Amino acid sequence: MFKLIKQGKATQARLGNFSSRRGSFNTPAFFPVATQGAVKGLSPRELDEAGVDGLLMNAYHLYLRPGTEIIKQSGGLHAFIGFDKTIITDSGGYQIFSLARLRKVSDSGVTFQSHLDGKSIFLSPEDVMKIQLDLGSDVIVPLDECLKFPSEYEAADSSVRRTLDWAKKSKDYLAAQNSDKVLFFGIIQGSTYQDLREKCLKSLINLEVDGFCIGGLSVGEGEDLRYNILSFISENAPAGYLRYFMGSGKPPEILMAIDKGVDLFDCVVPSRYGRTGTAFTDEGEIVVRNAPYSNDSTPLDKECSCYVCRNFSRAYLRHLVNIKEMLGVRLLTYHNIFWYQQFIERIRQAIEQDRFSKFKKDFLAKYNSKNDHRCSHDFSQDVFSGS
Repeated sequence: MFKLIKQGKATQARLGNFSSRRGSFNTPAFFPVATQGAVKGLSPRELDEAGVDGLLMNAYHLYLRPGTEIIKQSGGLHAFIGFDKTIITDSGGYQIFSLARLRKVSDSGVTFQSHLDGKSIFLSPEDVMKIQLDLGSDVIVPLDECLKFPSEYEAADSSVRRTLDWAKKSKDYLAAQNSDKVLFFGIIQGSTYQDLREKCLKSLINLEVDGFCIGGLSVGEGEDLRYNILSFISENAPAGYLRYFMGSGKPPEILMAIDKGVDLFDCVVPSRYGRTGTAFTDEGEIVVRNAPYSNDSTPLDKECSCYVCRNFSRAYLRHLVNIKEMLGVRLLTYHNIFWYQQFIERIRQAIEQDRFSKFKKDFLAKYNSKNDHRCSHDFSQDVFSGS
């Protein structure tokens, strides 16, 4: 559960601690995405070395492959993948958004056409809960309806009604299973309409959820709308609930969201960018596969203490990436995950020392002014396809 430790001054940024049955971690926090049971290219030991406190996995994809029965028979996700910290599983609700051409939504659930073999699959809210319980997740999320932007008010209102109905059915199912050690997060939907966000928030509080996921953002809306909604949610949500912004994760976005009171993030960005030859540094993103780094003997980030920055040059990493040596993207992914964890730790220190606003201003000025304008995130260069 969540405990508020400190509220920042002149900002909604805050420090907290969240506990699951697998231990606790400090917030703000960032979880890498392990969609199908792995952060591509990295072992659980490397994730631990990088300071990772937890992972997000996708129940929809794991249900399709390798199947929940195999994972359940192996002792659950933690035993199956060899990771002993907090695991959150997404419900598959995002696939309602991302696989729009392959699904049909009704009040009773969602019918998917499998992206693997075209097979038709129906999942009710109760089915999604059973899948996540069988997976052995520590924090589970109900099925929800995520709409694209822009959405008409009537459509957003309907999606909130459906999302809340599914949340209640999911909570009732959990109660019947006596799953008191599993934490249940509700998802706040409502597009960019404040009254719908408030309606959803209040209903989830009455449902006695264990934390809030903030859904339906980063789906095409402008930054001003996004951060206004985040600020509105923070102003109206009780302080004792963790606020989890799903799917958001470039460094400037994280800083802006923390300033608006967000506690937890997940995103594929650090791992996916690493697989395409891009590294995150305090001076912005650099695409080491580009020619200017062919004779660059400096580390990715001179301020970073990770194994990669202590041992390898940009020139060597460029060489590995350009010859399509697997080691190159593994090292870049490791650096990015490590850098993200250190970035979040520095944010926590800044909030603790009442200098978050200055940290944010200084970081953004350096990151944005020196960001590598040669960056071209060509995801066709992805050595390990997927998330």
